Amino acid sequence: MRIVGKIPHPYVKITVFAFNMRYSVKLEMGQVEQTYKIRHSDVIENLEDLSKLVDDQLIEECIVHFTSMHKSMENAYKRLREKEEEQKNEA
Repeated sequence: MRIVGKIPHPYVKITVFAFNMRYSVKLEMGQVEQTYKIRHSDVIENLEDLSKLVDDQLIEECIVHFTSMHKSMENAYKRLREKEEEQKNEA
């Protein structure tokens, strides 16, 4: 897999990879990431086409998912801390 390029954005790191006639568009924000696999086609042939596909609306929707993913991880850590506290109190 090789890096084809990056799509600039002020909040989200967007990297485009190519491998076996397929592109992977990886979006990263903080500790979480989302990856979209896109087949090479007549419509999507290069980084410029992918930059058009990864438009402002898609990025905004991804940011909503990122927010949810961050909240899920926060909740998991909270549950872990609560379990550890319960085990301390039982001992």
